[in-house]
Amino acid sequence: MAEFPENLRFAKSHEWAQLEDDGSVTVGISDHAQEALGDVVFVELPDIEASLEAGVEAGVVESVKAASDIYSPVSGTVIEINAELEDRPEIVNESPYDQGWFFRLTPGNVDELDSLLTSGDYQQMCEDESH
Repeated sequence: MAEFPENLRFAKSHEWAQLEDDGSVTVGISDHAQEALGDVVFVELPDIEASLEAGVEAGVVESVKAASDIYSPVSGTVIEINAELEDRPEIVNESPYDQGWFFRLTPGNVDELDSLLTSGDYQQMCEDESH
C-alpha cells in the first residue's frame, strides 16, 4: 500500500515537494507514482542552475513499463540534483521519499506550495483514480 507522508505537498502530476529548514524545496515522485511505473531503470534530471516554472517539465523517469515526464511542483532555480540516481535509478522504487528524491530548488515563491495538494487530498485523488 502506498505511503502518503503528512509533511509533504503533492502535485496532481504525482510529484511531491518538501520545504526544507534552509528554505529550499526538495522534489521527487510519490510512492503511488513509483508503484504505478514499476521498476525504474533511468532518470533524467534538470541541470543545476536551471530555472523551472511550476507545472513545467523538469525531467523524465523511465521504467520497464513506460516513460513519464517529471514536472516541477513549484517555480525556482535548481541548486542540487540527486546524482546517485544516475547509477542507481532503482532507489526511486526503494525509497521514493528519502534517498529517491530528484532535485532541490530555491523557490521563486514559497507560497506556491500552498496550491499543492495536502497528503490527505492527494491520497483521495489516487484512490479516486484507481476506481
